[in-house]
Amino acid sequence: MYGYDFHRQKPIDEYIVDFFCNKLQLAIECDGYSHEILETYEKDVKKTKRLNTLRIHVLRFSDFQIMNDIENVLRAIEDYILKFEENSNTPPSIPPF
Repeated sequence: MYGYDFHRQKPIDEYIVDFFCNKLQLAIECDGYSHEILETYEKDVKKTKRLNTLRIHVLRFSDFQIMNDIENVLRAIEDYILKFEENSNTPPSIPPF
């Protein structure tokens, strides 16, 4: 996307992210139904916080969003990339989880 390389199932620290772009410092997570279970959700929060401490931004999308609203999923990723490029190739600030 926009010439950036994304790697699938990328190990980072003690986690594996669904997609990762090193240049953008961006992890993309695709969350299925199991991520709605409280225990899994709590693990996701912990994972996101850890990745944020490593200065990696995380975008999460549900399977429902991916299957039914791919245009907005792509728009969110494009928005991140455009902000990255506007800020002289510096990742946008990481919002608190």
